[in-house]
Amino acid sequence: MTDTSQTSDPAGTVAATPEEPPVSAAPKDSALPAWLNSLPPVARPYVALSRLDRPVGIWLLLLPCWIGVMFTTITAGFSFYFPLWIVLFAIGAVAMRGAGCAWNDITDRKLDAGVERTANRPLPSGQVTLVQAYGWLGAQLFIGFLVWLCLPLDAKIVALLAIPLVVAYPFMKRVTWWPQAWLGMTFNWGVLVAAATVGNVSLSSVILWLGLACWTVAYDTIYAMQDVEDDELMGVKSTARLFGDRAVLGAFCFHLSAGAIIGLASLAVGAERIGGLTAIAFIGHGVWQSYQLRQKTTRNPLAVFKSNIWAGAILVAGFLVAALL
Repeated sequence: MTDTSQTSDPAGTVAATPEEPPVSAAPKDSALPAWLNSLPPVARPYVALSRLDRPVGIWLLLLPCWIGVMFTTITAGFSFYFPLWIVLFAIGAVAMRGAGCAWNDITDRKLDAGVERTANRPLPSGQVTLVQAYGWLGAQLFIGFLVWLCLPLDAKIVALLAIPLVVAYPFMKRVTWWPQAWLGMTFNWGVLVAAATVGNVSLSSVILWLGLACWTVAYDTIYAMQDVEDDELMGVKSTARLFGDRAVLGAFCFHLSAGAIIGLASLAVGAERIGGLTAIAFIGHGVWQSYQLRQKTTRNPLAVFKSNIWAGAILVAGFLVAALL
């Protein structure tokens, strides 16, 4: 058998062949592989590290911020700065979601290497070094810091309180069967930041935050259904593994609970009718999701997970109408 790591020159001496750098191919779980592969090779691993090729996560982080803006505007009224808050939260969501994904990949690089769907991510595949990943994390945090500087003082304080939740999240799948609950508290913190930005953090906004946290448990359970077998081999815990064959029912129960709590928040803020209709429409979307997941021949957990963008959009639209009226 020929040793391909060496070549012989005419004089008979042996020279080592230079090792080629890892190919920067799109990860298997990329939602936009063609777009990602069209980028300059030097940029691809950093875009993949931030999951910019999987924009659903950006939306699911941004939507709670916009929901919080619309919800608080019901009582605080429309401000001259309303368009500014919408744009700032969008920029912040892109930067902080990217930073969160980079931090998650840094802490999970060994676990990702053992899962087929994630093995080709930039860190486990060697497309970027650990030092480069930390540098990219810092760059995104700096953008988030610039957005943070534009917030009112109360909102700055509320935003800082989320740091322990963000830092600890990647480790939750190792210590608890409920990492989705921790993600729910973390991913929807934007509701409270938005409330502090537009008005103030009230009991109704806290109730809304709890409702959206239940929603995250629902959709992230659906997402985790893709990796049950790999997670079991790697010892990673999740609600999808915990619920087992009843994962679809468990996800729906949390979606239903989210709708009920969102309705309660609407009642607390004085938007009984529009808020109630919004909560009913939100629950209706959850019913549709459960129906799709129960179709054995066309079942696609990833597609159902992505559809939660529309569930969040229902809440944004409903609370915007309530604020306008």
